[in-house]
Amino acid sequence: MPINSIQGAGNVPGFIKINQGIQPTPYESQKSFGSYLKDAIQEVNVKQIESDKMTEKLILGEDVDLHNVMITAQKASIALNATMEVRNKVIEAYQEIIRMPV
Repeated sequence: MPINSIQGAGNVPGFIKINQGIQPTPYESQKSFGSYLKDAIQEVNVKQIESDKMTEKLILGEDVDLHNVMITAQKASIALNATMEVRNKVIEAYQEIIRMPV
């Protein structure tokens, strides 16, 4: 069986090209990171809203399964807890940088 080189691997979804030669500016990196954080927080918010809606449907007696309500609530809780832990680590890192002698 012949082994062919992988020429089109850059077009595969999820495949990251390393060392493309083009480095983003600090402003672009900061903007990209900011948009990533905004998207992550928005996703947590969507999970919280979805959990609230499912809980409200359960309370009103609509046709929803209890286990689906509990799973949705747990997903929202885990997402919020993970976000809080990331926030705590960022604050801790910032405080450590501030304490560094110049």
